[in-house]
Amino acid sequence: MLKKFYRPFSRKLLPSILCSALLLTAMFAAPAGSSSAADPVRVFPGAEGFGVDSPAGRGGTVIKVTNLNADGPGSLKAALAAKGPRIIVFEVGGVIDLNRQTLEISEPFVTIAGQTAPSPGITLIRGGMRISTHDVLMKHIRFRMGDAGAAKGSGYEPDVSTYGANAYNIVIDHCSFAWGVDETLSASGPRFNGTSGTSRKLTFSNNIIAEGLHDSVHKKGPHSMGTLIHDYVTDAAIVGNLFAHNYERNPWFKGFASGVVVNNVIHNPGKWAIRLGYVPGEWTSSSITPQGPKVSVVGNYMKHGANTVSGLGLVGTNSNSGEAYMDDNTALNRSGQAVPLTFGGVKTLSSKPSWPSAGLTVRRSSEVLTYVTQHAGARPKDRDSVDKRIVSETLNGTGKLLNSQNEVGGYPKATPVYRKLTVPSNGIDEWLHQFSLELE
Repeated sequence: MLKKFYRPFSRKLLPSILCSALLLTAMFAAPAGSSSAADPVRVFPGAEGFGVDSPAGRGGTVIKVTNLNADGPGSLKAALAAKGPRIIVFEVGGVIDLNRQTLEISEPFVTIAGQTAPSPGITLIRGGMRISTHDVLMKHIRFRMGDAGAAKGSGYEPDVSTYGANAYNIVIDHCSFAWGVDETLSASGPRFNGTSGTSRKLTFSNNIIAEGLHDSVHKKGPHSMGTLIHDYVTDAAIVGNLFAHNYERNPWFKGFASGVVVNNVIHNPGKWAIRLGYVPGEWTSSSITPQGPKVSVVGNYMKHGANTVSGLGLVGTNSNSGEAYMDDNTALNRSGQAVPLTFGGVKTLSSKPSWPSAGLTVRRSSEVLTYVTQHAGARPKDRDSVDKRIVSETLNGTGKLLNSQNEVGGYPKATPVYRKLTVPSNGIDEWLHQFSLELE
């Protein structure tokens, strides 16, 4: 275990530690698997959004990842495939080369505690992840997907996505995603199966979602995308993230979707920043009359960059089908002049159509650039060179769309680092939270 884990707590950490202790006292006072309906235990102390009352892997088996292999005993893949509630911790830090695999999470009730890895943490390259089950928490993991050397237009399309009817109560917090080819981080499922047939009750918070590859290996050609909230996905919270250098989908809520977009920073969007609306032609094969999404858009900050269409507004639609409650958003061109907050027929609402029942801590849009660039992404106090560069470009108004990871130095390399963990028999939630406090 890290020696610094035992050092006396600083006064700066004391308020958050006391808050965590109160939350954990309430948790351990409740019977296993139960919580008060009025005051549910959060998936981690301070979690806010939808699905945050999930237990994830709490109370389950602790599984240690002991190597950086793509599969086999001691690997992350093996830990994800294990059955039953489980908490995955890491006795190794470095790079896991997935060699074009997509990691599958199909067994529910899992906590992926990337914060437990020794510096430089865990980075997954040349592959993605699909979450098709429920009650999942993932923190402090980096994904650097990239083209993996595939031929241009070949159809190799890695991303990280939730998918299907069983994908609910999912929280992805303080992770970093770059160089996705389909999307970069998304919530999806079948188009016509209704709200119970697709992803729902999920939170993407405090992540870096950046540099979706543009003219690359996607079979459709140019396709630089950030986050898609697919048709019928409901209760999706997009909170405190940094979106940078994605041509579209920063994020995009499609037909019937609902959720909140709060306190995000959007740097150098291309054709769209926040997009709302369905695609009419995608519904002609069904008997369903599509409806637009309804989203609460609060306290976001967007600034144009090198690839942004002139005059682009913050929230738009091209099918007159998006509805949004708008409050305290900032949208600027490269010169710092205001651009429209809505365009294309977005209907503005007088009250929030969607909001987490437990509420959200909302910062003013004037504070968001500083806050998000300091706090977003995996291990913000121990960032890798990719995240450092993206944050610097966001603050300086520089950077551009990428066609390949090779334009910015290629895939990261790291010498494996090992450290034995002594996992406590009691109080594992607080033990995990202390690792997070050291990094956040």
